[in-house]
Amino acid sequence: MFSVIFPGQGSQIVGMGKEFFDRYDVVKKLFQEADDTLGINLSKIILNGPKEQLDLTANTQPAIFLISYSIFQVIKNQFNINLNDIKYFAGHSLGEYSALSCANYLDFNQTIKILRIRGNAMQNSVHQGEGGMLAVLGSTIKDIEKILVDNEKNFKAFIANDNTEGQLVISGKINDLEKLSDILKNKKIKNIKLPVSAPFHCNLMIKAKEIMSHELQKIKFQKSNNILISNVTANEIKNVDELKSLLIDQIERRVRWRESVINMINKGVNQFIEIGPGKVLTGLIKRIDKNVKTISINAISDIESLKI
Repeated sequence: MFSVIFPGQGSQIVGMGKEFFDRYDVVKKLFQEADDTLGINLSKIILNGPKEQLDLTANTQPAIFLISYSIFQVIKNQFNINLNDIKYFAGHSLGEYSALSCANYLDFNQTIKILRIRGNAMQNSVHQGEGGMLAVLGSTIKDIEKILVDNEKNFKAFIANDNTEGQLVISGKINDLEKLSDILKNKKIKNIKLPVSAPFHCNLMIKAKEIMSHELQKIKFQKSNNILISNVTANEIKNVDELKSLLIDQIERRVRWRESVINMINKGVNQFIEIGPGKVLTGLIKRIDKNVKTISINAISDIESLKI
């Protein structure tokens, strides 16, 4: 059984998707539609940079979605491979929006518009330079949770991403993350400050959650037979009404990626197809269960080797 998965922020590079843009008219049309819908030259930022512009959260989120969605359409329309026959769709953080759009819950225009709003809201939820994120390697979630609880009177920090066994991401204010980092170093636990300017997926995102709550109320999701796996619950989303509330909660709640993958494997998934820039999720899944098959599709040759 297959699952289609979509990457989140951090997978972007200048020039991503260029091979598809150069060869397929459907991709050129999607790039133009994105520019027209957003009122910015997102195509130029993606294809030519500069990197600093692409890395702005308000640009990164619609950009990664655009590439993921474009590749999905090429697979379906140019190679006649119907990925909508696959049972599960999932994505990491903003990748969840790529999943719900490709799974036919929300059209392209609405998805790219809401991601532009989401990116702006998340970027501006705290003052520039006030918050950040820390990758913690080689420790268990149980041990890190204990450290955070034991020190909650000294600082506030939050597990933002449970990516795989031995890889967590912590969000918080810069001063608090520095205190946590010192404790981790004393315990010989490796940690790395990430090049992001906001503390995603924690309660410091409350302003962004309020904005997204307002914006998502305007959206009417379509019904689909495809099954989405939620970042918030790590389980199947039961209906369209639940989808809306989970997307709102997702802004400030932990991304439970490790549990999501384990749950899909327990339901019979034995192959994951990652669609979009980079191979981050493929790498995480191989660390979760080395026995499942994975393929990353971010080049035309990858599609040619795809067997379903």
